[in-house]
Amino acid sequence: MLFVCLVLGALVARYARPPAGMVASLNWWVLNVALPALVLELIPRVRFDPQLWFLVASMWLTFGGAWLLFGLLGVRLGWSRQRIGALILVCGLGNTGFMGYPLLQALRGKEGLALAIVADQLGTFMILASAGIVVASIYAGAVASPRLIARRVVLFPPFIALVLGAIAGQLGGWPPLLDGVFSPIGATMTPLALFSVGMQFRLQGGQGQWVAASLGLGWKLVLAPLLCLALGIATGIDAVVLAVGVLQAAMAPMVSAAILADEYGLDPELANTVLGVGILISLLTVPLANLWLAG
Repeated sequence: MLFVCLVLGALVARYARPPAGMVASLNWWVLNVALPALVLELIPRVRFDPQLWFLVASMWLTFGGAWLLFGLLGVRLGWSRQRIGALILVCGLGNTGFMGYPLLQALRGKEGLALAIVADQLGTFMILASAGIVVASIYAGAVASPRLIARRVVLFPPFIALVLGAIAGQLGGWPPLLDGVFSPIGATMTPLALFSVGMQFRLQGGQGQWVAASLGLGWKLVLAPLLCLALGIATGIDAVVLAVGVLQAAMAPMVSAAILADEYGLDPELANTVLGVGILISLLTVPLANLWLAG
């Protein structure tokens, strides 16, 4: 489905003459309706366990490392603030949900899927709803006052859904009727988000784009997982938790991160190119990484 939706979006953009503003409309739905619905569905099912800190720490290490690396490297290479911000978002946040869930269920079974949800919901998503908004605001050139950034985080619809979902989880979960509403709405996120990305996907190497994309994917698909592996080994993490944390760190860039970059005008062409190429490459590299970890 990931591949088909990307290709379909690219074909529609090129041959079907879609209406103006279609991409912006799709992105609005994904960020403000579909993603919050998915969070409302999944968050109440997450069970907190302090032994699983490594899964959350791995996601923060991936994001924090991207911020440090591209914040310093981008200045040395003369990149625009928009390009730096785009790489921090798309190469610091992984597709730990819509790629992570099915891949880890296939590679590590139900136990792996349960751990993948922890890494995604308590790690990646919370970073998107907090630090991701901070990065987007700063590098978009907005007035980055703490009050304004805090307001954007608190009013970010997925963040509101995160808080409501956590409260619902403490109260025993949603009634079945509401679950039946959240699930189909949340299910629209993946196809529509990837369709939107496909509509914007361009394989163009102008203005150093391929250099930036290569460096970004080198961090996301190789260096970040290796750092997470080193952290896990150094702290004595059990094999299954270690493998899931490393594999989630190795996932392709996050779809919602690319959409957030587009919403804030952070080099959307680069963000969508990195996303599309990263998804295709990771379909090979993640299973190979799993074989290596198993060995």
